[in-house]
Amino acid sequence: MDNQSLVHEYENAAGLVGQAIKGLSREDLLAFPVPGTWSIQQIVLHLADSEQVFADRMKRVIAEENPSLLAFDDKKWSANLHYHEQSAQDAAGLLELTRKQMSHILRNLPDSAFERKGNHNVAGPQTLRQILEKANKHLHHHMEFIVDKREKLGKIMW
Repeated sequence: MDNQSLVHEYENAAGLVGQAIKGLSREDLLAFPVPGTWSIQQIVLHLADSEQVFADRMKRVIAEENPSLLAFDDKKWSANLHYHEQSAQDAAGLLELTRKQMSHILRNLPDSAFERKGNHNVAGPQTLRQILEKANKHLHHHMEFIVDKREKLGKIMW
């Protein structure tokens, strides 16, 4: 897939999370229809936080020379950032706006920019293209869990 197709995929998925939680009550969002896994609420907040991290990494790679890219512990973020008390709707909106903003930046880059690199403290060197691919895969991966949890709650989405 060429770079602009990746950007298009990234941008087109911006509103998916907001659509995925439409019609769910607070109780639905906080339920654990699959014991031992995250609630829909936790997934949505995780996705919003991850988008902020991906956007930061992409911006650093675009603007800086071989920047440091830091890993984060998603389990600690979920446990310590009060995911259960936050607004899933606000998180979905933040994710959507982040993707829209980043899409404007990414669309205007030459192909050569997608080969720029940063150095991830765990995964090692990563190109802008690799970060963008990971952001796309990450969202779709977690969307499958949201759809499954909705089905188990009897709130089929599509």
